[in-house]
Amino acid sequence: MLALLTYAISVMYTPGPVNLLGLNAGINGQTKTSSGFYIGVGTAMFLMLLLLGWLGSVLIQGKLLWALSALGTLYILYLSIKIASSTPYKRDMEARFRPLQFKEGLLMQLLNPKGIVATLPIATIQLPAMHIEGPHLIMMALLIGVLAAGAPGSYALLGGAMGKAIHDHALLRFINIILALLLAFTGLIIGYEYVVLPLIDS
Repeated sequence: MLALLTYAISVMYTPGPVNLLGLNAGINGQTKTSSGFYIGVGTAMFLMLLLLGWLGSVLIQGKLLWALSALGTLYILYLSIKIASSTPYKRDMEARFRPLQFKEGLLMQLLNPKGIVATLPIATIQLPAMHIEGPHLIMMALLIGVLAAGAPGSYALLGGAMGKAIHDHALLRFINIILALLLAFTGLIIGYEYVVLPLIDS
């Protein structure tokens, strides 16, 4: 159990596209209003664990994994453009930075190939080895889903602390662009690993 939770936490709490979005939301003063996004991420992890735990990795492989990876890459790049073009939150002006929503967290995690690949060992190796199935599988998936929701939430809290210390509008705008570039870079790496390389190898 400890090994499973350690693996899950290390995968979910390291920097990635979902956590970068949480950090950006916090910096722009949207930590609380983006809570739906965190819940969406946790819900996606819960659903993936149930689906893979019940039906196995047979469903998510080959062309389906490639298609999901391609969609995920495009979605990450789309979100990076939205972040780069958003106006940083300031208390003395109308905020144009729209809070992240449940559907965005759900889609982001479901279409994130790294999330799928990271979930496969849990659902198809670790859980069966521990004889976790039926109602116990639901409870374990729920626990990991809650932990998954906490990952972007904790990054948003960190971003919120950073955002309070920054009062320069130009600096907030610069940070937005840097985070957008990091998100785009992450998306391109994912696209190369899960979309381009399989095409080259096939």
